[in-house]
Amino acid sequence: MAIKVPTSGPLAHIAHHYNNTTLHRTDAQILKEKTIGLGPLSMPYNRWLMFPAAFIFQAICGSLYAWSVFNDPIDKELYGFTLNAKQKEVANKHNASITFYIAVGFFGLSAAINGPWLERAGPRKASLVGTTLFLIGNMIATIGIHFKIIGLIYFGYGVIGGSGLGLCYISPVSALQKWFPDRRGVAAGFAVCGFGAGSIVFAKVPLPLASEIGLTKTFMTLGFAYFAVMFICCMVFRVPPPGFQVNGMDMYRNKVDANGDIEAFNTDKTANNVRNPAASLPLIDSIFSSEYRLIYLMFFGNSIAGLVFLSRLANIVTDIFGKDTNTATTIVSINGGFNLAGRLFFSTASDILGRKNCYIVMLTCQVIILASLPTIMAVKNYPAFLAVIWILTACYGGGFGAIPAFLCDMFGPTNIGALHGIILTAWAIAGVGGGLLFTAVYNNLIANGYTVNDSWIYSKNLYWILGVASIGFIFIMFVRTNIRDRLLPKADGEFTRIRIFGKFIRIGSFGIKPLSKDEEDREWDEYVESASQTTPSNMHEVKGAQPVALDNKDIPGKMEL
Repeated sequence: MAIKVPTSGPLAHIAHHYNNTTLHRTDAQILKEKTIGLGPLSMPYNRWLMFPAAFIFQAICGSLYAWSVFNDPIDKELYGFTLNAKQKEVANKHNASITFYIAVGFFGLSAAINGPWLERAGPRKASLVGTTLFLIGNMIATIGIHFKIIGLIYFGYGVIGGSGLGLCYISPVSALQKWFPDRRGVAAGFAVCGFGAGSIVFAKVPLPLASEIGLTKTFMTLGFAYFAVMFICCMVFRVPPPGFQVNGMDMYRNKVDANGDIEAFNTDKTANNVRNPAASLPLIDSIFSSEYRLIYLMFFGNSIAGLVFLSRLANIVTDIFGKDTNTATTIVSINGGFNLAGRLFFSTASDILGRKNCYIVMLTCQVIILASLPTIMAVKNYPAFLAVIWILTACYGGGFGAIPAFLCDMFGPTNIGALHGIILTAWAIAGVGGGLLFTAVYNNLIANGYTVNDSWIYSKNLYWILGVASIGFIFIMFVRTNIRDRLLPKADGEFTRIRIFGKFIRIGSFGIKPLSKDEEDREWDEYVESASQTTPSNMHEVKGAQPVALDNKDIPGKMEL
């Protein structure tokens, strides 16, 4: 059902912002974007240039994850330090870490607000704006460090820099989904894999640089270095020209012939008359659809463990398992590698297994692992702990890798920037809210006599994290990815429906009622016959006169539950 859009007042402006994702380009702009380079160095543009540019660009964005290396140096610079019993320098106050939470919050907020504008402006302009904001944020933070004003660091890196990074993050991901309809999962995974790589690479840079040139100059140097590299990457970003097709399909994953004409998937009336309902869905209707709400909550459940529990991994290794700091650092680095591997593995696998199936696998693993971790930590089984933690991390990374392609499949490539941006608020809420709750429970237990060496201070938190992940698992089961699930009319008394391993199941006042294949086919044929009589033959036309794939089985290399 379409959302009623206000026609006046502030809400009308908001509705217009979220209801318009059309990119307008002149013929001259389209022609210019078919080449890259200047003068004699120009050459025809190749979509594969997007891969390295997006990876490098996202790696710099991923420097946000390495913020923790700045916490101690900034606190010492601003508040001074004292020597403890072991003659180690300890900062007098610990406030720098708050910057990270502010940045994460504005990262998600910026992505959610600016997503529709990204689609209207194009990835190059959007990424340039984000890059500039990130530079300004770093410069304001530099001033804050120099004059010892923590508020400027919060505002500069946290508010301005975080907002810029949010816009930067979604820009190349949106473009890649349009350039690679034949490899959506791989394209999404490769881009967000870069974000994870940045947390590893750039964590090693700041401290050696600060020891040579000082903390203030380090922020300035890194800010301008990041800007220079990101600016070059921005020049590569663009969206496909009108009529773009590759490997027998267009941007919408429709099969096309050599002339760009839509091919019939099969000869029956199902293919000719019934369309994917999401492809013609306006952005604002997509946002308020039940499918998007379910995916949002599912993604929240998928993210919570990685953001909250795994952020304490170094402390768990040293305090619970008694390992030294160097060992903990090594474990965290290896864990980052599994984060990267998960992003690439699950996103690539989703091109074959289907997005929903991959999330079911990931959430199943997360629920089992979170349920077993309290026992593993209580008996101090270190090898088992490492094994399950690395799998948990891979599933967290996989959630990030597969989500752009999942949203693109469900709601179309013209809505991906905005929807991806909004769904990142689930990550931001999980990081900020979950982190605060974890800390509150942790501190309460410490205040009540527990020590940092007691596994219960982590295990108690694991129970509510398990509950959130379990809810995410339940919600993904009700996401309807099959066209029949989304279009078949509800039966009398039906509350919802679910498809498990290809079996269509209705749930309602009549209880749980599975449909046989023959019953499902009969209902579908009756629906198609009814739709054919009430709707003209242009039923499969979509927004922008772009038809869409009609059924999951028609998409090469894709299966769904």
